[in-house]
Amino acid sequence: MGIKITGTGIYLPPQIETSKETAKLIDKSEEWIISKTGVVERRKSNIDVDKMGAIAASQALEGNANPDLIINASGVPKQTIPDTSVFFQRELGLNDIPCFSIHGTCLSFLIALKNASALIESKTYNKILIISADRGTAGRNPNEPESAALLGDGAAAVLIEPGDKINNFHYWKMNTWSDGAKLTEVRGGGTALHPQNPITKPEDNLFTMDGPNIYKIARKKAYKMVKKTFKSVDFEKTDVSWVIPHQASEKAVTAYHEYGGFDKNRVINILDKTGNCVAASMPMAFVTAVDDGRINRGDLLYFIGTGAGLSMACALVSY
Repeated sequence: MGIKITGTGIYLPPQIETSKETAKLIDKSEEWIISKTGVVERRKSNIDVDKMGAIAASQALEGNANPDLIINASGVPKQTIPDTSVFFQRELGLNDIPCFSIHGTCLSFLIALKNASALIESKTYNKILIISADRGTAGRNPNEPESAALLGDGAAAVLIEPGDKINNFHYWKMNTWSDGAKLTEVRGGGTALHPQNPITKPEDNLFTMDGPNIYKIARKKAYKMVKKTFKSVDFEKTDVSWVIPHQASEKAVTAYHEYGGFDKNRVINILDKTGNCVAASMPMAFVTAVDDGRINRGDLLYFIGTGAGLSMACALVSY
């Protein structure tokens, strides 16, 4: 049994924050931001992730029956407990439907897609709604201008059902290297630096990232992952219709052309208009390309990206 994405949705907050406006927050110039990150503008949401995700999910469900499972695949929760998926369910008015989260930071959507595929193939569920919604701007650290200049807000959702094609999920690979755990962090909010702990500082609750080191390490690992992928499948790189990377940074996205060997016109890049929307970035890039007609049925899609950990994952899927 294969899977089929039968519905897609996206939420782009109406408020646009240009890099000229962001520059004032981080004491840098607009030119510095664009040269360092590639982000010209990002969206800033005035509603929380549950409402953002529900708007995208409502689009994905339009014309479809209700799902029998909801998976939250976001980077940052609405609150620690209960699970954010519960709030998605409430906003959608889908009481009684089971829901839970798959949390792999920026790789959450891709990991959820793999798990949804397995759940459908096992006939445990028949319609699975995956929602990714993140407010990256809420955790920006003005003392770390490069990472603060990257982050944006947005949401995307997909509905997964059994497909009529066998084995259209052609390849999956994920690796984690925990020696990179300190490279991307929000240290606060858990048991180590609980809000009630007197040693917890306000900046512990903000996003921190060693961007240059992550890029240096991840570029090499991405090269190896791409190489291994196409040694393991009966496809060539030229068979790939679209590469859909996590929108980590301009350098990270363009690396799949410069070092990965893919046609630059086949790498989906929405970073300049959205920034890095954490876990929502990858599905937002996918849904954007579906909506504007670039991605069509039968296209071979290569999802790939990095997440805090340091983790890297990829999937080769026929749409």
